[in-house]
Amino acid sequence: MEALSSKFLLIFFAFSFTTLSIQARETNTLFIRNSCSSTTYPRLCYASLVKHADLIQTNHVLLTGTALNVTLASAKSTSAFMSTLSRSRGVKPREAAAMKDCVEVLSDSVDELRRCIGEMSHLRTSNFEVTISDVQTWVSAALTDESTCTDGFQEINAKHNIQRIVRGKIVQVAQLTSNALALISKLAN
Repeated sequence: MEALSSKFLLIFFAFSFTTLSIQARETNTLFIRNSCSSTTYPRLCYASLVKHADLIQTNHVLLTGTALNVTLASAKSTSAFMSTLSRSRGVKPREAAAMKDCVEVLSDSVDELRRCIGEMSHLRTSNFEVTISDVQTWVSAALTDESTCTDGFQEINAKHNIQRIVRGKIVQVAQLTSNALALISKLAN
């Protein structure tokens, strides 16, 4: 009888823990969905952050920090891709030059995003308003850098879909940056 009671309690606690875990995950994903609804690109926002729901939970600072980290990773990946693409066969000198300029501008964007992430880690121990204002400024600058990158391809009549490929990569980084900025602004309020 005692063994049966112990098994029942074990099953009850396992079920309860699983139920709580499912409820927490649903709460976390709902928090992310609701937070992303105020961004310019809510689907991209949600898709890029939902896989980090267990880390973010329902914390606005963690949400914003994660959005910045996702954006940074995308900017770094895009920069590396562009650097490799600029050295590919069949790339014309003007295309390669535009890509190299873009890599340089993306490097500035990466530095600004890193600076933001560093400042966000000191948010609790610093002057909140000043820190958030600085972070907003740097993310805005990163967004401007990404826009400058796509501008470099406006005058080039690129073949092999290079312009389309590059534009798609940069647009995604810019959209992630825009979403991060929206989440930072929401945190500031």
